[in-house]
Amino acid sequence: MASFREERDTFGPINVPSDKLWGAQTQRSLQNFDIGGERERMPEPIIRAFGVLKKCAAKVNMEYGLDQSIGKAIIQAAQEVAEGKLNDHFPLVVWQTGSGTQSNMNANEVISNRAAEIMGHKRGEKSVHPNDHVNKSQSSNDTFPTSVEFKDIVKIGRTHTQDATPLTLGQEFSGYATQVKYGIDRVSGTLPRMYQLAQGGTAVGTGLNTKKGFDVKIAATVAEETKLPFVTAENKFEALAAHDAFVETSGALNTIAASLMKIANDIRFLGSGPRCGLGELILPENEPGSSIMPGKVNPTQCEALTMVCAQVMGNHVAITVGGSNGHFELNVFKPLMASALLHSIRLVSDASASFVKNCVKGIQANKDRISKLLHESLMLVTSLNPKIGYNNAAAVAKKAHKEGSSLKEAALNLGMLTEEEFESLVVPEKMIAPSD
Repeated sequence: MASFREERDTFGPINVPSDKLWGAQTQRSLQNFDIGGERERMPEPIIRAFGVLKKCAAKVNMEYGLDQSIGKAIIQAAQEVAEGKLNDHFPLVVWQTGSGTQSNMNANEVISNRAAEIMGHKRGEKSVHPNDHVNKSQSSNDTFPTSVEFKDIVKIGRTHTQDATPLTLGQEFSGYATQVKYGIDRVSGTLPRMYQLAQGGTAVGTGLNTKKGFDVKIAATVAEETKLPFVTAENKFEALAAHDAFVETSGALNTIAASLMKIANDIRFLGSGPRCGLGELILPENEPGSSIMPGKVNPTQCEALTMVCAQVMGNHVAITVGGSNGHFELNVFKPLMASALLHSIRLVSDASASFVKNCVKGIQANKDRISKLLHESLMLVTSLNPKIGYNNAAAVAKKAHKEGSSLKEAALNLGMLTEEEFESLVVPEKMIAPSD
């Protein structure tokens, strides 16, 4: 039979499972926000971040007079949260108050009860108080916030999904590589704004109930603890009322998702076949592709990556809506925005690593197929423009297409060129760069 203990907050007493470290406010949130189940629990990285933050706050508060024994117990308990040792005591879902107050109090209550145990006291006695000690000088509002390998393989280009002039496979893949590089640069460019902490602004940004310098000190302490360049926010009012840095970073991830969607689609279409598609690329065979068609192998890594991209784009919409809802002095979509951003970061990171490991590294060029399609393309006629003019070149292409003949046969039949002239002009390898 389950046992309970009584915890109290400003609303009065409430029963909490005896084996759990959380307190009254967490229990009320569990009852008031039963939305989505386990899948919607606050992401573990956010819980661990609370541990880091509470540990750093205790260190700074000890300088400002917090009892040393209480401070040390809080630091030890908060470290356990930061290490993920107390994850089972954080049951709340993302869908709660928009400031993240319940999750902040969940951390305060767990750390206060664990710190009390460390000091030899019982849970629920408030010998280490969740508000007065663990949350001292804080507010929920400021705590939550292959190109080289392919370089010589000449292939036909495609625009509007139709044949175009040639390029090398290396040139095509260099475009993909540059998209990825620019994506990384975009995300990196957002980080200075993400490193600005609202901590010390308390309720509305004024710093009420903090000591002067607390904001700078706690930012420095967090930076020391995490080895990351966190600083206090230049403007606490902006940091509390708006979360533009979240929207900006999500926007960079959204751009990466758009890039990866394009890359994954190109690769799976170039690998389509094996006999009735483009078939220019041979993709790794990682698993059987069909339960009914024997021998079929599907571009599963490309498909998984495109689904991830769709989810990241959806997350960005949610983050954008959340960012626009900073009414007056406080944005009240913090849990949603933080959860969606972490979700996007994790998905892009994991899916990209999987795509590289299980697809990109194993891609091979089907040289015979590439050569066949290259020399069958009517768009090689473009190289005749300087010699016979656009209209005559178009006539050659149309005749070849209508009669199913080669460009060479059509040009000779029309009397546009000699065989020697044609062969000197239509050289795909000379069509991949500006002429001298």
